[in-house]
Amino acid sequence: MRRDKTPEAALTVVQPVNPHKWVETYADYLYTYALVRINDEELAKDLVQETFLGALQRVDKFEGKSTERTWLTAILKNKIIDVYRKRSSGLANLPDEQNGLKEQHDFFNPADGHWTEAYEPQYFGIEDRDPVLNKELNGILKKCMQRLPALWLAVFTMKHMEDHSTDIICSELKVTPSNFWVIIHRAKVNLRECLQRNWL
Repeated sequence: MRRDKTPEAALTVVQPVNPHKWVETYADYLYTYALVRINDEELAKDLVQETFLGALQRVDKFEGKSTERTWLTAILKNKIIDVYRKRSSGLANLPDEQNGLKEQHDFFNPADGHWTEAYEPQYFGIEDRDPVLNKELNGILKKCMQRLPALWLAVFTMKHMEDHSTDIICSELKVTPSNFWVIIHRAKVNLRECLQRNWL
């Protein structure tokens, strides 16, 4: 019986790289990806340009194990994390008052841990699935996110938009696990309060 001695690696199809088409093919996607995560149009444009430049400088290291878009997005992700790190630098150890934190007892009853009457969840109206209302809600959510302190926004975005693990977030942003959970909790509470104030 004859055996095929061709190595498996030789059977792998290497994805082609075509830097000449990057702007035309991926610029809009990468720009939207960055804008959603950093809420700054000019910075988003700069990061896309830096992504293309960075990719061009290491195009020889592209192994073809993923698509061009996936590879470029990974480079952009790292640049966005650098922005988070820079914006949140030195904030992790500030006292709560300096970070604009709202004490938990404003929102929760210390006796039983339930929402206080003033902050208890209300009907948002998103159950109606009206695309116009949902677009308006997304706009308000974006504005509410912009109001979060830089560290909170970085933690919230990395956790709930990038789906990074707690360990990675703590390592990248230099926060302890206990600080992470406090920050993520307070970011959610403040976002909800902002939405209820501006949407309902």
